[in-house]
Amino acid sequence: MTLFASILDALAPAADRLDLWLILGFAGQALFSARFVVQWVASERRRRSYIPVLFWYFSLGGGALLFVYAVKRGDPVFIAGQGMGLLVYLRNLALIRKEAAASRRPADIAVSAG
Repeated sequence: MTLFASILDALAPAADRLDLWLILGFAGQALFSARFVVQWVASERRRRSYIPVLFWYFSLGGGALLFVYAVKRGDPVFIAGQGMGLLVYLRNLALIRKEAAASRRPADIAVSAG
């Protein structure tokens, strides 16, 4: 059986219903994979390696869906991998937000009393 046939078979209605958990897992994987396309396009536009903020949002969204899917499956390896990744994505977004806020603050102006 080919990969495509396996996917179609997995998505086939079981007892007249779709497996929504499987659809959630594929959606998470699609989001997670799309982050590489986002990074590639951004790097090509700049003609250098570059990671845009959108990369981290795709990582967070895809990782969160995959984490939920992993919990539903009860897969400890998958849970640990996605769980640790979520911490990294959140931390990077927090650092980006902190840097953006700092750049919006007016610089301290020294006044000489001379």
